[in-house]
Order: sequence, then C-alpha cells, then structure tokens
Amino acid sequence: MGRAYQNRKDSMAKTSDAKARIYSKYAREIYVVAKAGGLDPAGNLSLRSVIERAKKDQVPTHVIDKAIDKAKGGAGENFEVARYEGYGPGNCMVIIECLTDNSTRTFNDVRLCFTKTKTKIGTQGSVSHMFDHLMILMFAGKDEEEVLDALLMADVDVIDIENEDDTLTVFAPHTESFKAKQALTDAFGDLDYEVDEIQFIAQNMVPLAGDNTEIFDTFIEMLNDLEDVQNIYHNVA
Repeated sequence: MGRAYQNRKDSMAKTSDAKARIYSKYAREIYVVAKAGGLDPAGNLSLRSVIERAKKDQVPTHVIDKAIDKAKGGAGENFEVARYEGYGPGNCMVIIECLTDNSTRTFNDVRLCFTKTKTKIGTQGSVSHMFDHLMILMFAGKDEEEVLDALLMADVDVIDIENEDDTLTVFAPHTESFKAKQALTDAFGDLDYEVDEIQFIAQNMVPLAGDNTEIFDTFIEMLNDLEDVQNIYHNVA
C-alpha cells in the first residue's frame, strides 16, 4: 500500500539551528509526558516511547535528562495540545499539532504562516476527516504471519502490515498502540522499533507543481520555525 507517513525531524535536520529546534521540541514533549504520566520510563510507556524516538534522532542525553528533571518539580509551565487544520497551496491539506502554554499566541503564530503564504486556515474537522489517525510500528527480523497472528490473538485491530526488505510496518488505530506493543512484547520480547509513532496519514496524496511547490516549502519552513509546533501532517506527494 505504501502509506506515506512523515518524519518531520528528517526534513528539519539540515542545519545546526534546525537541530537545536528539534532538541527543544523533544525536550518540551518529554517534559509534558513525564509530568503527566510519571518520571520512570518503565512505568510510563509514553515517556519511554518519546525517549527512544529522541535517541534515534540523536538528541543528547543531557537534554533528555534535563527535561525529566524539570518535570520533577511539579510546578512550571502547563502545556496543552492544540491542533490546527487548513488548506495549503494547490488546495493541499495540512494538520498542525502544537504543544502550547498560550493557545492565543500559538493560534496567531500559525495563522500568520497561512496568511503570509496566501493559504487558508480552517476550522476543527475541516480536513482531518481526510486523514487516518494511526499508530505506526516499524521493526525488522520477524515473520509477517507470526506478527499478524500475535496481534490478532490480542484482538488488535490491524489495518495493514507492509513488508519491505524484511522490515515490517504495522498500522493500527492510534487507540490500539499500547495493546499492540504489549502483544508484540509478549510474543517476541523487546523489539527495536525503527519507528514508533502516532500520526495523521492522508488517505489520498496530491502532487504540487510550479509556484505551489515553492510556496509549500516556504509554508512548511515557517511552521517548523515556530517553537510550539510539534508535528506537521499533509497530503502532498
């Protein structure tokens, strides 16, 4: 099927400034998850997942540790998830996920990116119905049929499994994430996940051409420069 899931960090990690932004965004996510679910990754699976992703993206250990230490205090910033949707150049569809301590500021910052590129921010639900909200697990070295059997035995609602060069990618509803990983751990022990994420995946991809391509690149760069933006999902091929 070749589902086009996206890795925002890959697109950003081109300069030292971009790496610093990646570190900052991971630090914020680790702080929020640790504060909400506990400081021990063994008992906070969400925290363990974020830390593993951060390490894969070469976030220094001291950045991770500092974010967890900050969460120990209990006080501090109170972040909330904010999600914005809209239409980019060529009428492509975009979903922007943020962690913010000031939703008014974040909305204005995101809206300005739309305004400056002459695109249109939408209302909640305006484009998200054209995306699937999925859990994605990618790992190597296991038999596809055995993996599927393990997931089905645990009543995981598997949407798709892709097999490419002996690397499996499992797609399931985002609500099945914990159950799916527990089923795989029970069947195969600890797995080294190349990808362990929850994303919005477009149901249909669209190509851009001409000026729209350049405008889209500018639009994404502007969003990536916003400190509150954590993830950007779109349907551009």
